[in-house]
Amino acid sequence: MSEDFELDTDDLKRRMDGAMSNLRTEFASLRTGRASGSMLEPVMVEAYGQMTPINQIGTVNVPEPRMVTINVWDKSMVNKVEKAIRESGLGINPQLNGTIIMLPIPELNEERRRELTKVAGQYAEHARVAIRNVRRDGMDQIKKAKADGMSEDDQKFWEAEVQDLTDKAIAHVDEALEAKQAEIMQV
Repeated sequence: MSEDFELDTDDLKRRMDGAMSNLRTEFASLRTGRASGSMLEPVMVEAYGQMTPINQIGTVNVPEPRMVTINVWDKSMVNKVEKAIRESGLGINPQLNGTIIMLPIPELNEERRRELTKVAGQYAEHARVAIRNVRRDGMDQIKKAKADGMSEDDQKFWEAEVQDLTDKAIAHVDEALEAKQAEIMQV
């Protein structure tokens, strides 16, 4: 191997892991008919002049399998939190009880389940694209090093390394997608 070229595979792996982490966050926001505090993570509330996550405005709890509650700390924020949840597109109808907002999670029908599996598929495809972009960056670095005098054997070695990282990352995405789709379709 060439002494002067060392591909930063740790950086490529970290960036691919970042795409996977982002995918997990997006999957957590998909409602599966079961209550989960993480489904509120993407919802932002305008509080004190800036957009703020719900978990920084109140305590999010899951007291029962089909109910999420938010105990809002500042009474003046209750209506803003309720409005943000209504406008979030989660399909949940908040119910107010003083400073506590209750979110009953309705049962999913078959059509909505199929819709959610398609959305999960789109999220997975975005993650695959992000991983392929990282792969392309790695391959571009290798091509540049080849132009700077790297041997063909070294080029093939590093390309195989990058491809191996990519294949593993995409396999993780596919496994996560399969698990999420099974979870969504489970009645």
